[in-house]
Amino acid sequence: AGAETLKRAVELDVASRFQESLVCYQEGIDLLLQAMKATTDEAKKHRYQQKIKEFTFLSDSKYHKQIRIEENATGFSYEKLFHEYLTENVSEVWVEDPYIRQVHQASRYLLYNFLRFCEMLVKGPCKVKTIHLLTSYDEGSGRSQQMSALEEIKQSLRNYGVTLNINFSSSLHDREVRFNNGWMIKIGRGLDYFKKPKGLFSIGYCDFDLRPCRETTVDVILTKHTKKT
Repeated sequence: AGAETLKRAVELDVASRFQESLVCYQEGIDLLLQAMKATTDEAKKHRYQQKIKEFTFLSDSKYHKQIRIEENATGFSYEKLFHEYLTENVSEVWVEDPYIRQVHQASRYLLYNFLRFCEMLVKGPCKVKTIHLLTSYDEGSGRSQQMSALEEIKQSLRNYGVTLNINFSSSLHDREVRFNNGWMIKIGRGLDYFKKPKGLFSIGYCDFDLRPCRETTVDVILTKHTKKT
């Protein structure tokens, strides 16, 4: 299976379909790593190591594309933005966003946005087991509400077999989402790129594909993540 996947990766590479080829390189290398660990035949183990080094060299590059979300644009729900990079082998996710805070902020719905993001992960097609959230504390009286809401999300995720690890930083400024298949998505506004809904019963309140966005830039980067042999 690993050999067939890597063969497909090379074909895609030659066809200049670089994004698809890099995903196939990753999946093929991971399959070879699993086969290498499972065999006790030293000759086979050595051949696997050589192949892994060969294809790691071919895939040892960074893929980068930029998406521009215009003011008031629609059709950019989390599913649309992230689904392409949530391959079946994604099991761990890191979210860094300093503003996962309470809804009392007039223009901030980030706790609800983070909940929607978690719902997307639970629905698959990936099999996420762990989500790491790094954010900052809410200010003043909102902190207890923030902690209560995050704890509720944590307990709810546990019912789906997902562990949520929460950490706080007072100096956090970057906003990015990383998957353990090597994809990193950096959004200028973090998860808060949607405009405030006009009302509780307005179109776009529930369906984020219909929710107008605020102008922002999304950078998608694929980094080398293959485990050491």
